[in-house]
Amino acid sequence: MKTPVRIRYQTIEFENVDIHVCTLRDNQQFDDPDDVALNLGISSATWPLFGVIWPSGLVLAHYMATHQTAGKRILEMGCGMALSSLLLNQRHDDITATDYHPEAGFFLERNAQLNNGDAINFRRIDWADETCDLGLFDIIIGSDLLYEDEHIKLVADFIQKHASPACEVILVDPGRGRKNKLTRQMETHGYRYLHEKPANTDYLDKPFKGHVMRFWRDGVQNPPGSPDSTH
Repeated sequence: MKTPVRIRYQTIEFENVDIHVCTLRDNQQFDDPDDVALNLGISSATWPLFGVIWPSGLVLAHYMATHQTAGKRILEMGCGMALSSLLLNQRHDDITATDYHPEAGFFLERNAQLNNGDAINFRRIDWADETCDLGLFDIIIGSDLLYEDEHIKLVADFIQKHASPACEVILVDPGRGRKNKLTRQMETHGYRYLHEKPANTDYLDKPFKGHVMRFWRDGVQNPPGSPDSTH
């Protein structure tokens, strides 16, 4: 007999804002009866990874909670449970969430409703798809995107394709050893950068070993806290 997928509900606090999320119970869940995910190259082992909230996703959401986003068009790459998108949606920001997983959009719709928020624009995206017509964005965000070496160029090229001439990019990397390689790719696209440790991670169960990677170019003049020159 097939074991049903188990889910959980949790509330994550951001100062005076509560975000309610329905997620998979843990990363041992699996449900792909029609091989939809398998045909996309998503194995049973990797299938549940989109459906839980990882430390990097929490770090990104807490960072965005105090970041200036008013009037900006924002793209979240590899959103998974899209915690940052849900938070920004509560501020009525113009947010588009993307992920490769076929179930990510379903959970996003459910969680937007759970928070009594507006529907969030979602697109299932393959970073390698050169026909993608998302358009251009002022801010591009993501967390834990660099699983494999092949993702380095894919991420940088995808950002380049969908970044406005004046664009800010905020990525959280948990320490997989690829941030410097991505940074070199981003430099070829004209970005300055800063790698920084998150200021406070008391909301995590364990110390965070990764970095917040910030990139900006052209009309974005040294975002708050940035140095005057590349580090």
